[in-house]
Amino acid sequence: MANPRPTSHGNKNHDLDQIWDDLKQGIEHVYDRRGMSKPRYMELYTHVYNYCTSVHQQGQPSGNLSSSVRSSASSVSRTSSRNRQPGGANGNHNSGAQFVGQELYKRLKDFLHEYLSKLIEQGETLMGEDVLTFYTKQWEEYRFSSKVLNGVCAYLNRHWVRRECDEGRKNVYEIYQLALVIWKETLFEKLHKQVTNAVLKLIERERNGEMINTSLVSGVIGSYVELGLEDDDQNCASTPNANAGLNQRQGPQLGTYQKHFEQQFLEDTENFYANESMEFLHQNPVTEYMKKAEQRLSEEHKRVELYLHDSTLQRLMKTCETVLIQKQLDTLHNEFKSLLHAEKKDDLGRMYMLVARLDDALGEMRDHLESHICAQGLAALEELGETGGNDPKMYVTTILDVHKKYNKLVLTAFKNDSGFVAALDKACGKFINNNAVTKAAQSTQKSPELLARYCDLLLKKSNKNPEDQELEDTLNQVMIVFKYLEDKDVFQKFYSKMLANRLVSHMSASDEAESSMIGKLKHACGFEYTSKLQRMYQDIGLSKDLNDEFKNYLREKQDTLPLDFQIQVLSSGSWPFTQCVEFALPSELEHSVNKFNEFYNTKHSGRKLSWLYNRSKGDIVTNCFKNRYIFQASTFQMAVLLMFNSNDSYRVGELAEATKLKMDILVQVLQILFKARLLVPPNGENEDDLTADTVVTFFKEYKNKKLRVNINVPLKAEVKQEQEQTHQVIEEDRKILIQAAIVRIMKMRKVFKHQQLVAEVLNQLAARFNPRVQMIKKCIDILIEKDYLERTEGQKDTYSYLA
Repeated sequence: MANPRPTSHGNKNHDLDQIWDDLKQGIEHVYDRRGMSKPRYMELYTHVYNYCTSVHQQGQPSGNLSSSVRSSASSVSRTSSRNRQPGGANGNHNSGAQFVGQELYKRLKDFLHEYLSKLIEQGETLMGEDVLTFYTKQWEEYRFSSKVLNGVCAYLNRHWVRRECDEGRKNVYEIYQLALVIWKETLFEKLHKQVTNAVLKLIERERNGEMINTSLVSGVIGSYVELGLEDDDQNCASTPNANAGLNQRQGPQLGTYQKHFEQQFLEDTENFYANESMEFLHQNPVTEYMKKAEQRLSEEHKRVELYLHDSTLQRLMKTCETVLIQKQLDTLHNEFKSLLHAEKKDDLGRMYMLVARLDDALGEMRDHLESHICAQGLAALEELGETGGNDPKMYVTTILDVHKKYNKLVLTAFKNDSGFVAALDKACGKFINNNAVTKAAQSTQKSPELLARYCDLLLKKSNKNPEDQELEDTLNQVMIVFKYLEDKDVFQKFYSKMLANRLVSHMSASDEAESSMIGKLKHACGFEYTSKLQRMYQDIGLSKDLNDEFKNYLREKQDTLPLDFQIQVLSSGSWPFTQCVEFALPSELEHSVNKFNEFYNTKHSGRKLSWLYNRSKGDIVTNCFKNRYIFQASTFQMAVLLMFNSNDSYRVGELAEATKLKMDILVQVLQILFKARLLVPPNGENEDDLTADTVVTFFKEYKNKKLRVNINVPLKAEVKQEQEQTHQVIEEDRKILIQAAIVRIMKMRKVFKHQQLVAEVLNQLAARFNPRVQMIKKCIDILIEKDYLERTEGQKDTYSYLA
């Protein structure tokens, strides 16, 4: 279709004059909020459409609406074609396509200015709620009317306004947007100060406990948000699709809302709460202030949800938190100490929730908690006095009581916050490893020793053994204390000794519990930590099979033993036992021992059995008393008692010669038998003052209510020697571990400075124990002597690795 020639400037004015009176009358009806029928609405729409397309029809009648719509399609087509012509809309602002719509746009703009100027006269003297009622009512009605007008001018928006925007014209908007711009330039500019002040007064009254009309506030806020016309938004958006019309702005711009309301609102909020918090703290305790602060923060959050814009929430909360919490931190910290001492869990939780709102503000509370827990733990252990060092159960349960109490506090009041969990761990580590009990023992190794002894009490067979589930729960509690031990290697050595004693004595309360505990230690410290413990368990199982094989061997040889003989073969590298002292085996046991040696040598060539007689035991059946008793005795006790099958009395020297026992050990054996009333010393002679010439006599009048009596009591010298040996082994093992760590580090680093090497060794071994720096230096010297390391020439504090 050919492009029609544009009409003259005068013709276009004449065309607009023909429709303007009726169009203006219809627009006035819209803004007066009088009802409008659908046909009347379509008349107004047709006026705008016919005017916008009149340039292409050159005097032809506009026709009815349906023909106008049909014309619209060809108009768009012709317009698109014209855009490519020189001197068209892109090149000449006086072209017909460019001019049609401009005068109508100008007259609509003048109408809105005139309409709003009259409204200003009605509202500029109003104040308080009156101005809010006026503003919100007029805003809602104006907004609705402007949307109707926007619909009437839809064709103007889609074509003339769009083309103006495409060409980069500033300050051209679709009609609804134009209405908002004019509202902002006129009525808003005149009234916004008194409107904002009135809104702030209403909010202050609400904060003071009054009921207010929140719809007035939300109405104003909605207006301020929608009026957010920013500098970069002074040109309407281009339309990617010609059939889609103009795009609405994507989301509100908040410059107007922030500048004319939010900024002043936040300042008022800060002043209000600064004054209130000062007055409230002056008249009320801190605990009540925290409740008040909690309440105020909740109220402000709801205030945003109810009638403020969502974007205000973060800034408002930050303002309130600064005034209500940040500026009162010193007061809160001082109160925190009192609440800890008073064990006010609810108030502590409330304080945590308040302070946690701030960034990096919980550090001082964590420090206070750590100091408090440490002090409570030290005080609890100090109350034990000397008993604590001798009663492992009391010692460990006291520690667990403190941990349980404050672990619950951390879990509930402090929401298991990782920082407070760390404070609990640090505090427990301090008072568990260094306290009154360890100071009395002059060794930090006392804690792991007592914990190992407590495990021995739990796992050793007794009349007070708990049920399986209860025992499992208690072992889990033990692992809590174990986690805090610095010297885990000390625990390992003592636990290993005690486990060995339980296994060889068949005194374990439960195989499942023993395995469970080893599993827990393995999980906590790795395979290497428990490898010897697991090997001990394996040896006990293998020994059972070995005993069955020995019995089969005797049957094949058609040989019998004079007694029920059971053995346990233990790997020398896994068990913490030393070689037996000199001892002459009683003749009654020699045949059985010799037979087993014979059997074992046929089974394993090249292996040597070392008999641990000090760990052996047996049952002695008596036939010399009125009742038939069975005594559970050590091998040493058996050797002494069997001597009395020949005579009723012996000198101590004779017993020593026959048994080959050292005098100090024999004396302890005799003292145990004196206490059991099986032997008696000479009349009037002290049991502790035995000499080689002291005569001891078998007591034939022995009586006991029990027919089975355990007299197998550990020797004091043996117990003391074991403890000393254990500590010596610990020190030797530590030296080996330190040297191994140094070699590993130097092998990787090749050249390393002294301080860095020491730090790396401390870091690597921290999971097992805390090595002394002096010991690390000694180990470095040992490795230099062994040619593993050398001092770098010209650098005294640097070592080099020798491959």
